[in-house]
Amino acid sequence: MALNGNEIIVYVQSGQSWTAVAAAKSDELQGECDLIEKASATQQGWREYVAGRKGWSLNLSWLVVAVVDIKAVLQVGTRVKIRIGGRTFYSSTGLEGYAIVKMCKTNHTRGNLANGTFQFVGDGPLT
Repeated sequence: MALNGNEIIVYVQSGQSWTAVAAAKSDELQGECDLIEKASATQQGWREYVAGRKGWSLNLSWLVVAVVDIKAVLQVGTRVKIRIGGRTFYSSTGLEGYAIVKMCKTNHTRGNLANGTFQFVGDGPLT
């Protein structure tokens, strides 16, 4: 069955408890790996590669639900442990790992809902 985007919640660990990051409305998870070009004795005209180191990032859009949420921009540069999963998180169905908060932005336009974006960059594996 297809899953609605608002069913995927990103949690941040604070102490021993997990808190949903604001009111997440959409997120984009991306994995990538480096490509290392290799020399080949049989292939002079075409490039060949081997997979290198892996990385991941998460871009998250959220609704600012309280004035205190504006302080989220102060989290930039901190290392957080995050969980990505359903509203009821189970480790067998979700992902967990550490990330650095690279960017946090909030947007406050008169007559519209206040919203913002986070950008997390993985610090180690996402399992």
